[in-house]
Amino acid sequence: MDLPFVTGDLPGTGGVLRQVDADFKVEEIPAYEPCGAGDHVYAWIEKRGVTTLAAVDRLAAALGVAARDVGFAGMKDRHAVTRQYVSFPPPVTPDAVRAVEVAGVRVLRVERHGNKLKTGHLRGNRFAVRIRGAVPDAAARAEAILARLADAPGSPNWFGEQRFGARGDNHDIGRALVRGEAGARAPRGRKRRLFVSAFQSYLFNDYLRRRIADGLYRERIDGDLMRRGLPSGPMFGHKMPVPAPGTAAAARERAVLDAAGVTLDDFRRAGKLAEGTRRPIAVPIDGARVDVDADGAVCVCFSLPAGAYATAVLREIVKPPAVPPRADPESP
Repeated sequence: MDLPFVTGDLPGTGGVLRQVDADFKVEEIPAYEPCGAGDHVYAWIEKRGVTTLAAVDRLAAALGVAARDVGFAGMKDRHAVTRQYVSFPPPVTPDAVRAVEVAGVRVLRVERHGNKLKTGHLRGNRFAVRIRGAVPDAAARAEAILARLADAPGSPNWFGEQRFGARGDNHDIGRALVRGEAGARAPRGRKRRLFVSAFQSYLFNDYLRRRIADGLYRERIDGDLMRRGLPSGPMFGHKMPVPAPGTAAAARERAVLDAAGVTLDDFRRAGKLAEGTRRPIAVPIDGARVDVDADGAVCVCFSLPAGAYATAVLREIVKPPAVPPRADPESP
């Protein structure tokens, strides 16, 4: 999908993203810190070159527990250096977690807490990204773009490339599942959720793409449903709140479904995996800072709320002819 820019009148930095994993650093902003007491063990880990799911599988195997009993708040990029909490159930002890050694993962600190860490138990993520080979005035360009994105309503809340898998076709499989066309080879379990979610994400991106293209990104339209004080777009599903019939917002959402050849009722085939929700069309950027390191690379730092993608901000900053980030088969 060809996504438009909301800072298209400002030139980008160009350059290369993620030449090495250390060029892209992510640190989770927890919803809460472990209290120091309880049956569960929380570990603040650093991983490099592995997905969150792979890190969880390796740690679970080393500690002798089922991976499904290991908790984490959100997915973190594979091709990056990332830090986040994971939780382990009894009878795992803090000493056992401190002593564990698995490839691609370091345990930095360990505390006890009273409950398993659940998906969504985070406030956001901090990013520190190095852009190599940018134009000579790249720092000034990056600062100008970030200043524009800091204005209301914020940065477009696109789903990043990693949502759609290494081949970029996860949403096509999700569409087949929703339409009942996957047949006997339909994926199950975690993969089924991944593909259905990718299709919902693709449709949200299409809704936002159309809205920006029509000059309605910074405008509120008739029938908009607000989330976090901002107009929201559809994560389509059979229980999703919908705009009032006959409004401009309802017509725009129906056009997205029509173009994809699906209806809201089709999502019932995916059951609880596709109940649907609303997603703000924009996200605020906090703590933005631009520096130039000793090697001349531009370093961009910023924080985003949970569920937002750094790649959505970076594409506005870099613009073509940047080398795109490598896609991961998971989301943040």
